[in-house]
Amino acid sequence: MLLMAFDSTQQALRAEMLLEYADIENDMCPTPKDITAGCALSLEFPEEALEEVKLIVLEERVEIRGIYFKKKDRYVNIEW
Repeated sequence: MLLMAFDSTQQALRAEMLLEYADIENDMCPTPKDITAGCALSLEFPEEALEEVKLIVLEERVEIRGIYFKKKDRYVNIEW
């Protein structure tokens, strides 16, 4: 699973709605404390949906802090 973090709750809820509309499995969860973000909510989604999620974020202008994957004990930002 990948994790998308946000700077605002409004953007997190908007992204959740857009992913659900696109039929992409997602789960709202607390933002891990090692990710610096202005919002306490993050969205988890399957790694295989990454390209579609990136397209949605760009087309719908969703403001995100980043998309992360977990490597051992820490989260790494996916550069895109």
